[in-house]
Amino acid sequence: MLPTKRPGVHWARASHGSAEYAMKRTPPPPTVLALTILGAMYSAPALAAHRCGAHSPGHCRMVGETAVTARSPAGAIAVRAAIEMIGVPYSWGGGGVHGPGYGVGRGAGIRGFDCSGLTEYAWARAGVRIGTTTSEQWRSGVRVAREDVQPGDLVFYDSDRSSSGPEHVAVAVDATRMVHAPYTGALVRIDPLDRRTFLGIVRPSESAANVAGGKRA
Repeated sequence: MLPTKRPGVHWARASHGSAEYAMKRTPPPPTVLALTILGAMYSAPALAAHRCGAHSPGHCRMVGETAVTARSPAGAIAVRAAIEMIGVPYSWGGGGVHGPGYGVGRGAGIRGFDCSGLTEYAWARAGVRIGTTTSEQWRSGVRVAREDVQPGDLVFYDSDRSSSGPEHVAVAVDATRMVHAPYTGALVRIDPLDRRTFLGIVRPSESAANVAGGKRA
């Protein structure tokens, strides 16, 4: 059963067990935004945070006036891989560990990603298999508090808590933004992370992901 429609949000069940996720607003030009985010990830403060994390595992002291947390190498690889796909079309059931692919149904003629196809690809680039569906990916690591989100973490959304499992998944870019494949007709893009359908955050781990992983039906 699909969740109830709300103004400004369109949902439709996808073959990965996810849902198309529409946010009715005009995103910034994808190429410009991707370059901006990638530059920020490897800016002086980001590199300083990484060095700090090497001396104090998991946490860093103040860098300038901003408290930062050391991001994992795998998470950094995953978010970079997802950002590199900005501008790729949404494809219902499309994409996976090898990159964009033709979907099924309404996505049969489109080479791209659906939401969980994009996240599966991003983490596969980091050497971690997280499974194909949103439900598998929800079980692919450890749950993380909202305030502890790091780049690369999986961010899940669900507008219908009466049904089992999340309906949409994205990759966290930072504490306020995520990159995702939203819905048919849209392109992979960056949007605000916080919204009322927010469900939770998972940080993939190889041990958990290898148990949760599965093949596409």
